[in-house]
Amino acid sequence: MRIAKGIRTTLSKGVIIPSLVFILSICLLSAIFPKDTENVLNTIKRFIFENLNYVYVWSVTIFVLFLIYLMFSKYGNIRLGRNNSKPEYSFFSWISMLFAAGMGIGLMYFSVAEPMQHYSNEVFEGNTAVQRAKDAQLYTFFHWGIHAWAIYGVVGLSLSYFAYRYRLPLSLRSCFYPLLKDKIKGRWGNAIDVFALCSTFFGITTTLGFGVVQINSGLETLNVVPESNFTTQIAIVAVLVLLSIVSAVSGVDKGVRILSNINIVSVVILLLFVLLLGPTVYLIGSFTDGIGNYINNFFSLTFNTHVYEENMQPWFHDWTILYWAWWISWSPYVGLFIAKISKGRTIREFIAAVLIIPTLFNFIWMAVFGNSAIWFDSNVADGALSLLADNPDALMFGFLEYLPWTEITSFLTISIIIIFFVTSADSGMFVMNSIATKNARVSPKWQTIGWGILLATLALILLNAGGLDALQSMTLITALPFSIIMLLFIVSLVKALSIDKNYYERDFSASTIPWSGESWKERLSQIVSYNDKKATNEYISTTVKEALFELQQEFVKNGIDAKINSYRNPQKVELEIQYDVVNNFIYGVKNESKIVSDYLLNEQSLKEMDDNRTFFPKSYFGDDREGYDVQLFTKNELISDVLKHYERFLEIVSEEQNEMFVSSNNNRKLR
Repeated sequence: MRIAKGIRTTLSKGVIIPSLVFILSICLLSAIFPKDTENVLNTIKRFIFENLNYVYVWSVTIFVLFLIYLMFSKYGNIRLGRNNSKPEYSFFSWISMLFAAGMGIGLMYFSVAEPMQHYSNEVFEGNTAVQRAKDAQLYTFFHWGIHAWAIYGVVGLSLSYFAYRYRLPLSLRSCFYPLLKDKIKGRWGNAIDVFALCSTFFGITTTLGFGVVQINSGLETLNVVPESNFTTQIAIVAVLVLLSIVSAVSGVDKGVRILSNINIVSVVILLLFVLLLGPTVYLIGSFTDGIGNYINNFFSLTFNTHVYEENMQPWFHDWTILYWAWWISWSPYVGLFIAKISKGRTIREFIAAVLIIPTLFNFIWMAVFGNSAIWFDSNVADGALSLLADNPDALMFGFLEYLPWTEITSFLTISIIIIFFVTSADSGMFVMNSIATKNARVSPKWQTIGWGILLATLALILLNAGGLDALQSMTLITALPFSIIMLLFIVSLVKALSIDKNYYERDFSASTIPWSGESWKERLSQIVSYNDKKATNEYISTTVKEALFELQQEFVKNGIDAKINSYRNPQKVELEIQYDVVNNFIYGVKNESKIVSDYLLNEQSLKEMDDNRTFFPKSYFGDDREGYDVQLFTKNELISDVLKHYERFLEIVSEEQNEMFVSSNNNRKLR
C-alpha cells in the first residue's frame, strides 16, 4: 500500500481509516466540548456500572477460573508455537517486559494513593483504625492481584496460541478462527481490530496524560520547575515521547527490553529502601497478615456485588467495577504485547508466570508503600497524608518526605515514572502499529514515529482543554463489549485446544500392522549394538531409500503425485506427496545422534565407541509430530510404516474440524 508517491506504508485501509475517524472524533469532541462530552459519557458509564456491573463481575470470575483450570489441565504442556519452539527472551527479561507493560505508571500513581483513599474513605469510618488498615490492604490486593492479571492473561494466551500454534497473524481477529474461519480476513476481522486499536489508543492516551501530571508534580516538589503549567507539560511530553520513539524504533529486542530491565532494578532498589528505612517489622507483619486475609476472602471478594450494602454501592462502582473495566479496556494492548514476547512458552508456564509473579510483586509493592503511608499517617504525620488522599499526583512525594534522603528518593521515583512512561508509550506504539498493519513483519519507521506524534499531540490537547476525564470514560465504556469478546475468546480457545490435543495424540488405526516376527535374530543383534555415523548413513541410502523409491513408484502408478527428496548433512531422505488444498504428506528418515550413558559404555560390546555418541535413523513427519528410531525395520516394514502414517493422514484431513491444522493457506509460510 502507498499513501503518496514514493511513500511506502504497511497500514491496512480497512483498519486504519475507521480507527482514525473514530479516535479523532472522540478526541475533538472531548477537547472542544469537554464538559458536555464528559457529562454524556459519564451518564453512559454510570448506567453501565450501576445496572450491568454483574457482567464485569462474572466475566472476570470466569477469566480467573478458566486460567487456573488450564494451568492444571492436560492442555498445560502445549507449547505456544511448534512443539520444538524455544522462548526468545530470558525469563528475567520476559517478566520485566510484561510487568512494565501491564502495570507501569499505575504502580507509582496508586501505591500510596489507593490504600490511603480506602483508609480514609467515609464508607469504612465506622470501623476501627486497625480494621480500616486491613480493609485498605485487602481491597488494594484484590484490585491489583490475580483478577487483573487474569484479564491480561486471557487475551495474551489467546493471541499467543493462535499466532504461534496456528500460524495466524498476531491479531485479535485470529482468536476467532475456530468460530469464524476465513471470515476473520474480511469485515468481521477488520471490525475486531478497529475496536482493539481504538481501545488501545484511548487507554494509552489517558494514562500518559495522567502520568505527565504526576511527573510535573514531582518536578515541582524538587523545585526543578517553578510551577505546574501547560508549558511545562508540553516540554515534558516532548522529551518523553521523543525517548519513547527512539526506544520503539530500536525494537522490542533492544529499547523495550533494556528499559524494562533497568526499570525493574530501579523499582526493587526503591522498594528495599522504603522497606528497610520504614517501619520494617510492621511492614513484614502486615504483608503476612494481608496475604492470609486475601486468601481467606478470595472467593467472597470475587463474587461480592455488595447488593445488600447500599452504602457500599457507590464505592463498589467507583473502585472494583472501574478497575475491572479499566483492566479490560487495556487488555488488547497489554495482551498483544505479552503475546509478542511469549513465543515458545508452554501454556502452564505462561499462566503461572502471568498470574503469580506480577501479582506477588504487586502485593509486596503495595504492602510496603501503602502500609508505610498508613503507619506514618497514624504515628508520625498526625493525619497529614489522609488529607492528601484526594491529590494522588502529590501524595507519593508527600509520603517520601517522611523518609530519609527525600530529594534522592523523589528523584529516583520520577526517574522510574519516566521509564514507565517511556516503556508504556514505546510498547503502545509497537502494538498500535501491529494492529493497524495486521501484524506486518516489517514496517517503515515513519509509522511508529507517527503513532508517537499522534499520542503526544492528542494527550496535550486534552490536557489543555480538560478533556482527559471524558476520554477516560470512553475507555471504560468500551470495556463492556470487549468483556463479551473475551468470553468468546475462551470459547474459541477451548474448541481449539480440544482439537489440538486430539490431533497430536491421535494413534494409529486398528488396521496397522505390527512386526511380523520374521528376522528376529537380526533385530536382536541390532538391539544390543550401536551404530556409527557411516553405518547409519548407509542404512538410509540403501534400505530406506529403496523402500521409499519402491513405494513412490506404486503411488505414481495409482495416480498420486509423489516424489523422493534427498539431503546431506545430516543424511536424510523423504517421501513427499503433494496436495493443493492441504499440507503435503511427508515421511522422512534422517541421521540422528544421542549420548550413551557411561554405565552402558562399560559393557564389553561398547568399549570401542567414540565420544559417548551413537547414531540412528529417525523418522520425521510434515506436521511436527515426534519421530522414532527405525533402524530395526526391514524394507517391507518401512513401507508398511509409511502406509500407516499415510492412512492416518487421509483420515485426519477428511475431517472438517482439523482444517485449521492441515490447511496449506495457514501453514505455507513456514514451508
